[in-house]
Amino acid sequence: MKLAPPIDYLSIFKTTTRGRWDLLTPFALAVLSLFGVFFIYSAQLSVHGDNWIAQLVWLTAGALVYVAVSLIDYRFWLSVAHWFYLVALLPLLLVLLPGIGSERYGATRWLDFGFFAFQPSETAKVAVLLITASLLIRSEIGTVRQSLGVLGKLALAVGVPMVLILLQPDLKSAIVLPPMVFSMLYVSKLSSRFFAGALGAFLLVITIVAWDTWRYAAFMEAHGYSYIADRGKYDPHSLVPLHDYQRNRIISFVAPDKIDPMGIGWNQRQSLISVGSGGLTGKGWTEGTQAQLGYLPRSVAHNDFIFSVIAEEKGFLGSLTVLGLFGIVLFNGIRIAGLARDRLGTVIAIGVTVLFAVHVFVNIAMTIGFVPITGIPLPFISYGGSFVLSCCLLQGLVQSVWRFRKDFA
Repeated sequence: MKLAPPIDYLSIFKTTTRGRWDLLTPFALAVLSLFGVFFIYSAQLSVHGDNWIAQLVWLTAGALVYVAVSLIDYRFWLSVAHWFYLVALLPLLLVLLPGIGSERYGATRWLDFGFFAFQPSETAKVAVLLITASLLIRSEIGTVRQSLGVLGKLALAVGVPMVLILLQPDLKSAIVLPPMVFSMLYVSKLSSRFFAGALGAFLLVITIVAWDTWRYAAFMEAHGYSYIADRGKYDPHSLVPLHDYQRNRIISFVAPDKIDPMGIGWNQRQSLISVGSGGLTGKGWTEGTQAQLGYLPRSVAHNDFIFSVIAEEKGFLGSLTVLGLFGIVLFNGIRIAGLARDRLGTVIAIGVTVLFAVHVFVNIAMTIGFVPITGIPLPFISYGGSFVLSCCLLQGLVQSVWRFRKDFA
């Protein structure tokens, strides 16, 4: 595929009628959003929570963002990618400064403006997508020699926000970036030797994390420490940038009996009960007992574990409906990437699609015990203002790729 010819950015809005809308993805996203509002309401019914109203507000704002981004030729973002990236780094730095970042649940991930708590890692995802696309499009890629320069730039461009996110600490937001970047590299025809080396590096990282977690368990048991009460004791003895609560999550997955089920393992146990008790058609909307009675903690039922609430109240059929809607979004994203007329459109569409696929897979796998708890939210269903807006912006980019795919031959 060839690179798009130069466009007149001043007349960008004059060409917005040239492409027809793809209605399949917006329809699926709208239904998923309704699922989210209804089940956020249900998850918080026992405490009369009003987050479902806030979710409606954010979804309305997100719909406006989606339409606005869809109306802009996606090639425009190539000219502002570096500026967007630099602006996105600023809040990542600010949130780490004492007295500026807002701390919740032991992490400093938000900038609190009173009426709105902004999570900088969400705009960082968009910034990494755009800067990666920009670097790939502006560089010659093919042989190993051609690829070394762009890989060095990418390592720096992606590594800086990842490190800043990990310092918050926010592992869940950091781990979704590498799959997105690698998928964009893959469709850019990077040398297969790079991916072989990347696979080796990934296996090495997994081995190091497993070894460090084993050392952590041995250290805690040798000193008679509690995994819950004495968290932080092992941190000074490790060179791996993990925290004890993150190691606890890994241990609770591979050896749950070692962790107090009322502590780290409690959420996942209750999530499994929620999913398993739903049966074929569920207990009925607002009739689920796990969230209503507080067994599935109210602090996570409406965001990280919203799929558990859906599975309990709407059963297997409701869960299958949600999976089917996400399947439509993901497969349509791949279709749009394949129909794009230039490399930029393909790279953007596939990057967004893989990012969403990681969110969907990890969140649902987390609720059914396939992966350790990470706290990754479910797009358009989990509660969250910054997350909703970033999801709408990203999907708007994919819609733009579809709408403007015929603007050049």
